Amino acid sequence: MIPRAELLKDILADLRMATSFVTILPVASSKPAGDGAVARATWALPVAGLLVGLAGALTYKIAVRFGLTPSLAALLALATTALITGALHEDGLADTADGLGGGRTRERKLEIMRDSRIGTYGVCALILSFGLRWSALATIANPWAVMLALCAAHVAARAGLPAFMSLVPSARPDGLSAGAGAPPGRSVAIAFALGTLALALTLGPGKALVGLILLSLAGLLLARLAIRQIGGQTGDILGAFEQTGEILILLVAASFQMGR
Repeated sequence: MIPRAELLKDILADLRMATSFVTILPVASSKPAGDGAVARATWALPVAGLLVGLAGALTYKIAVRFGLTPSLAALLALATTALITGALHEDGLADTADGLGGGRTRERKLEIMRDSRIGTYGVCALILSFGLRWSALATIANPWAVMLALCAAHVAARAGLPAFMSLVPSARPDGLSAGAGAPPGRSVAIAFALGTLALALTLGPGKALVGLILLSLAGLLLARLAIRQIGGQTGDILGAFEQTGEILILLVAASFQMGR
């Protein structure tokens, strides 16, 4: 039985590690990053996502309060979330698009994904990602509904990462994903539960179910594509997964909003 004080210390350390893993916020954990500590802390990725979503929502509300249109406010909200994460996931999406779309062999695809330069596929992927998310937020418009949608998207998109990391092998022995390791089943289950709860509370049971189905299908398709083309997942693939999740949840929120 772990003492309560020690358990709380471990939880806080995991929260800090997960936040430092996916944002640029100065909250590095006191735990060493080795020995599977990062993998165990992945249960807290949805919580880190909540912080990012709330920051974007606050920016949106302030922008609207100062008289900006929903379109401009949505753009500023996306800029805020990209700034807080250091555009980590956007970078992963672009590298994934360039690598999977441009290379002919597994080795060449991995080489392209490690190249800091961005290609045509990457540019198109980023335009599509920002365009779809911006359009969804501008469609939702209402600041309260935007906050719920952003929180749902950022939490749920990261809630699936531990399962993806656990089920899909690393494509190479080094790199961000390989260094983090495979999350244990407990971390996977907690992250999934947090993501499901967040979707249900913010979007309602019906939209939550639609979102979960779409996220699961997207994860399966991306996993199949990554395994076939490069032999598994990388940090860039994880970024692409997160971006796909954000897009899908925001589109679900926007589509139901339009149907009212």
